[in-house]
Amino acid sequence: MKRADKKRIVLVGLLSLCLGLGLCLCGCGGETGGETDGGSAAGDAAMAEPVSRDFFAMDTYMTVTAYGDKAAEATEAAEAEVNRLDAMLSTGNKDSEIAGVNAGGGELSEEAGALVEKGLALYEETGKKFDIAIYPVMEAWGFTDKNYRVPDQAELDKLLPLTDASKVHYDAEKHTVSFEEEGMAIDLGGIAKGYTSSRIMEIYKEHGIESGLVSLGGNVQVLGTKPDGSSWRVAVQDPGNGSDDEASGGEDASAAQYLGVLEAEDTAVITSGAYERNFTEDGKFYHHIIDPATGKPADSGLRSVTVVSQDGTLADGLSTSLYIMGKEDALDYWRAHQDEFDCILMDEKDELYVTAPLAEKFSSDSYHITVVD
Repeated sequence: MKRADKKRIVLVGLLSLCLGLGLCLCGCGGETGGETDGGSAAGDAAMAEPVSRDFFAMDTYMTVTAYGDKAAEATEAAEAEVNRLDAMLSTGNKDSEIAGVNAGGGELSEEAGALVEKGLALYEETGKKFDIAIYPVMEAWGFTDKNYRVPDQAELDKLLPLTDASKVHYDAEKHTVSFEEEGMAIDLGGIAKGYTSSRIMEIYKEHGIESGLVSLGGNVQVLGTKPDGSSWRVAVQDPGNGSDDEASGGEDASAAQYLGVLEAEDTAVITSGAYERNFTEDGKFYHHIIDPATGKPADSGLRSVTVVSQDGTLADGLSTSLYIMGKEDALDYWRAHQDEFDCILMDEKDELYVTAPLAEKFSSDSYHITVVD
């Protein structure tokens, strides 16, 4: 079995290069600062020293960056918030609220309960593509602990009845979760990082930060603009890089490593792709985006889905859901909900499909772009 789950420092699904700032988000630990943009005289006056904190949480490398007088306090509070949410939501932490529910019940905090409610709502809204009850199948494939294996059809047939979020019930008054069948378990990992990035935006605002960003294992969310007033530039990982044993990133990431660059302000930019967690067994490639209908890695004809939304939680959940839907259903879903998000899809023919509101904000030097109305 060949494992391709390497820790990537810069390129991890989304690559927040902050192009033009020269700011590389690298998981090297501690607090860092500095920028290399020459800029104009006005830009130089506006450009303060950034403060960044790099750390490991939620099973991935993360970077939080802020500008302003209270940037150090804001990034410290942001890291503390990530650790708090990780302790609350992690299925791998036996003391977490979610692990307690999976072990046989228990009362959730209002915050965790609201996330369960959001997950159940997304299950219905996405036609059962986003399923917080998928955990037993993910566990069978080894995606929860990286002990990868291919379950046979008989095993999946036994597990599929358990991976049905319609059998998960949340009591909003008591903040409790109950399951219709023994052996069911939930996992909020599909929306946890998106929720976390939105929480960090709130923390930044509480500290008077008007310019900042977070990169949580590739989930990127930006606050405002860069200090010089220009848009942040977020590079989206090329799914052709990083799906094998070769290291897919580094501090000198080149254009060949991303499929395009998006100009972004006050928004989350979240990508799902088969390159994120995967393995090869007997010459066949398997990835972690599981279709709840089959219990197997989704085979939808898409290679990458990027969702852009002011709601980080929604963007996180939809990036997975649209990937499972496939191009046509994903674009139909966007047309019905285009007031909530936009998206960038890459199919197996290396064609990019970009929803119309992003047409002037997204560019690619390597791929043909089709604008979708």
